[in-house]
Amino acid sequence: MRDDPFSPAVRLLGWAVHGTFLVLLAIALVRVAHAGLAWATAGGVLLGVAYAAAVLPRLREHRTRPALARAWLGLISAGWVALALASPDFVWLAFPLFFAYLHLLPPPAALPGVAVLTGAAIAASAWHGGGPTLAEVLGPCIGAAVATMMALAYGALYRESERRRLLIEELVRTRERLVRAEAGAARLAERERLAREIHDTLAQGMSSIILLLRAARRDLDHAPDAARGRLDEAEKAAAENLEEARTFVRGLAPPVLQRSSLTDALRRVTESAGARSAARMRFEVSGTPAGLPTEYEVALLRIAQGALGNAGRHAAARNVGVTLTYLDDMVVLDVFDDGRGFDPSAAAPAEPDVPGEPDVPGEGTGYGLRAMRDRARALGGTLTVESAPGEGTAVVASLPQPAGPEDR
Repeated sequence: MRDDPFSPAVRLLGWAVHGTFLVLLAIALVRVAHAGLAWATAGGVLLGVAYAAAVLPRLREHRTRPALARAWLGLISAGWVALALASPDFVWLAFPLFFAYLHLLPPPAALPGVAVLTGAAIAASAWHGGGPTLAEVLGPCIGAAVATMMALAYGALYRESERRRLLIEELVRTRERLVRAEAGAARLAERERLAREIHDTLAQGMSSIILLLRAARRDLDHAPDAARGRLDEAEKAAAENLEEARTFVRGLAPPVLQRSSLTDALRRVTESAGARSAARMRFEVSGTPAGLPTEYEVALLRIAQGALGNAGRHAAARNVGVTLTYLDDMVVLDVFDDGRGFDPSAAAPAEPDVPGEPDVPGEGTGYGLRAMRDRARALGGTLTVESAPGEGTAVVASLPQPAGPEDR
């Protein structure tokens, strides 16, 4: 019997069938030997050897060599017919042979084969008894029916097991694909997060340092005091950038938020940006400040840093204002300037790095506004840009207030 899908139960059933054949054969051999039928005894021994020769390897060759298995089945059947005609003690070997027929032959041939084998068993019993009796007819018929039902049940179990095996394999493959997809999505999300963090911290800081050093070199000959002031600001910016980098590596909140509230952090960021720019920058708070989750504070701080840095470097503005407004259902951050402005529709799809001015050729990454929008959208908020050439720019980030304490 095949034990592919659900051994050891099927293996046990197979050995039970084989054991039944050999036990019935042994009983028949004892009886014919006791009756003095030497040639029948020898034939039974040969039949047992032929059966065992194929049973010991468990008929595995029939999977790849069905012709050999069927030839073996024909040999066993011929030997059984000869022995059944010699002695009625061999007739009951038909029962385990039913399973061999149902197992080794395709269904269109197996069922007729079982019927022929049943008729042969009845005929052999009638041959020895002088005519069939009810028991001699019912016995082989019941045996054939039981064997057929068991074979059909096994076939149904096998097909169901195969379907489940294929389904499990497909589920495993699907799970592996899902794991790979999730890993890929996680990598992309992490790369996007890293890009935003680098753009809003290290890149902005390095850009400010470069501008300060250029200004210091310009003032070095005719205004050394101003140059030294620029160098002091550049050193301070470098120190802040180094602290940001270390914090970035550790994956912690921005240092300015670790030391103070969001409003204080925004005020210091605004003052620091004003010290590095010719524009006059101011910060205001509207409404009653409320505690926000860390991810809200980080997003608002990074958006403010990006907008202030770009406005100070590229908008050529005289005044830049930052307003943080607390409403009942949302918190709004406005960064506006009176600089050159630009046409937001003309900047799409390659968004400018400067909220307030399209990218200067050869400068910027075109990532600024997209990074700001991504930060706002990640928290269910929005970011809008209002600008026109010669009329300044306003960057407005709106985030919904957290629903309850569990979000805090």
